[in-house]
Amino acid sequence: DEVISLDTISVIENNSNVTQGTDSYTTDYMNTSTKLDLSIKDTPQTITVITSKEIEDKNILSYKDVLSNIAGVTLNNRGTNVVSAARGFDITYYKVDGSPSYSTISQNDFDMAIYDRVEVVKGANGLMTGQGDPSLSMNFIRKHANSKKFEGSLTLDAGSWDSYSQTIDMSTPLTQDKKVRGRVVLKNENSKDFYDNFDKDNTLFYGIIDADLSDQTSVSVGTFYDNMYRGGAWFWALPAFYSDGTRTDFPRSTSLTKDWAYWDMETKEVFGNVKHYIYDDITFNLSSSFRRIYERTHTLRFTGSLNKVNGSGMNVSQYADHVTYDEMNLDSYFDVPFNVLNLSQEIIMGGTYNKSKDSDEYRQAFESVSNLFDYDGKALLTNTAYTTGFPEETEQIGIYLVGRFSLTQRLNLITGARLSTWKYHSDDKTVEDREFKNELTPYAGLVYELDDNHSLFVSYTDIFKTQRVKDINEKYLDPIVGKNYETGIKGEYFDGKLNTSFSLFKIIQDNVAQVIDGVTLSDGSYAYEAKKGVESKGYEVSLAGELTDKLDTTFSLAKFEAKDAKNEKVNTKQSRATANLFTNYKLNKDLDVGAGLKYYSKYYTGTGNSYIEQKDYLLANTMMKYKLDKNTSVQLNVNNLFDKKYYEGIGNYWMVYGEPRNFNVSVKYNF
Repeated sequence: DEVISLDTISVIENNSNVTQGTDSYTTDYMNTSTKLDLSIKDTPQTITVITSKEIEDKNILSYKDVLSNIAGVTLNNRGTNVVSAARGFDITYYKVDGSPSYSTISQNDFDMAIYDRVEVVKGANGLMTGQGDPSLSMNFIRKHANSKKFEGSLTLDAGSWDSYSQTIDMSTPLTQDKKVRGRVVLKNENSKDFYDNFDKDNTLFYGIIDADLSDQTSVSVGTFYDNMYRGGAWFWALPAFYSDGTRTDFPRSTSLTKDWAYWDMETKEVFGNVKHYIYDDITFNLSSSFRRIYERTHTLRFTGSLNKVNGSGMNVSQYADHVTYDEMNLDSYFDVPFNVLNLSQEIIMGGTYNKSKDSDEYRQAFESVSNLFDYDGKALLTNTAYTTGFPEETEQIGIYLVGRFSLTQRLNLITGARLSTWKYHSDDKTVEDREFKNELTPYAGLVYELDDNHSLFVSYTDIFKTQRVKDINEKYLDPIVGKNYETGIKGEYFDGKLNTSFSLFKIIQDNVAQVIDGVTLSDGSYAYEAKKGVESKGYEVSLAGELTDKLDTTFSLAKFEAKDAKNEKVNTKQSRATANLFTNYKLNKDLDVGAGLKYYSKYYTGTGNSYIEQKDYLLANTMMKYKLDKNTSVQLNVNNLFDKKYYEGIGNYWMVYGEPRNFNVSVKYNF
């Protein structure tokens, strides 16, 4: 008859696709590749997921930080704008909650405070994107109001070069039954950089409401506002050679730009989505977003050969503009799971509509610089009037069908196709409209489960990219097609807490424009013909997740070789081999320590006297996190621990240094 009191058992609701709060470097499933909710092991492409824990442990604060933490990606820093590439091809778009965005990709170093995770699909992702390059697809997944109790966090950051920020993230139920919930993220940042004259002020607001209207219907609506001011913005970096042909060796803090230069961006966005269960597990999904980006710039670009004695020999172009970018995205689809002979199947069918428009006014002026070292030039554009540009509009419509078919208990076929129509219009009457109809993007993959922990996969997909040149008959060439072949083996261990992958890939470009020598069209332009383009092939290895209950690790290695139809190397400004390693170890319940390495192989550009090379290099990073009490923690991150001096961008006669050793201290209070 003795009464025994048992320990309290906590039942926690878990949406396994949300990584915040999971304390994991991997996720149970993702859907960027095909819109099907598939585990990494069951997705027949190379996948990387940067989770909320990885974002926090590595102190990933911006879009640029994300790029630098993906193996296979090389940054080509050009000052305030950053061009990036993977597998030999430029990265020309990103996605937010599955909707592609093409405008301002290199200029907008947006903040990561509002995102739960980043899902990355290597290679082509045309099935869900439409137009793009076969490099990779990054999908930034927004945070949602999932909490059914009031909770939040306040984070204070301080770092090198007088960098400070404050972030508050709050979630709360808005109704007594907790079926309507809200979340708000506010952040303010004031920072400088390692080079002179630069300062950044950024203020953002993010708000979202998630509502369960009934057992069958859920709705999310949200808004986002970001106002980013960047003073001392620069473009195209430092000269790499003096006029006598010798190499320059500036201090890393050198900046040729002036404190009056700027590059400002204001972003406003509203978005929403609806999910409705029609019958059993059959759902209808609708999402939409509208984004407006207003850009103001006044930047400088220096070219020429610098005389190291008197500072002469340089030319400067100053450029100022006001640009408005509008983007609208719609996506609707039906998700139909069913069973055949006790084998699970699933079909998704839907359509997308994407429209972007930009309008601008600009002014530009040029002058020779008699002495670069005392040049100011602020008044150069004073008497130059703005020229109103012609608005441009791009529209893309697509319908897609994709399915997961269990052929046997161990063999799954994932296949589908997308049919796209792409249109371009300019108000400039001298620029001809372009339209490409019925662009077919197929997808096919087989996944075979060797056992409970391993699977083999093979897949084919492609992606198209439009061209604006004409053939000998004065018709626009068909779009470039990037064909993506991939095969490999994947592993999943410890109930999905650890994922591994090894893959081989090959990408072949087709329909690439090549000029026809000596043949011109009626408007005087050259005629082009479609030829084979770049061929890229290589392999990737990855591991992410929990090795023990105290040790979390993410490791990835990517290697490729890319050559054109003449068997000549292309995009040599990209490292052929890159690797990322980061490990977090829990010494005890209060103290975490972490360390990481980033490796980049040699990259180069130019020939003869203009040859610029960055030898292979290794960067080391460390972190330490200590819990002061159950609600408060302090974290220290140190990047480029050994203060390696290297180029993060190179071009014809110019270069940009990478960041010297730097640190960030953050204090986080959870409530």
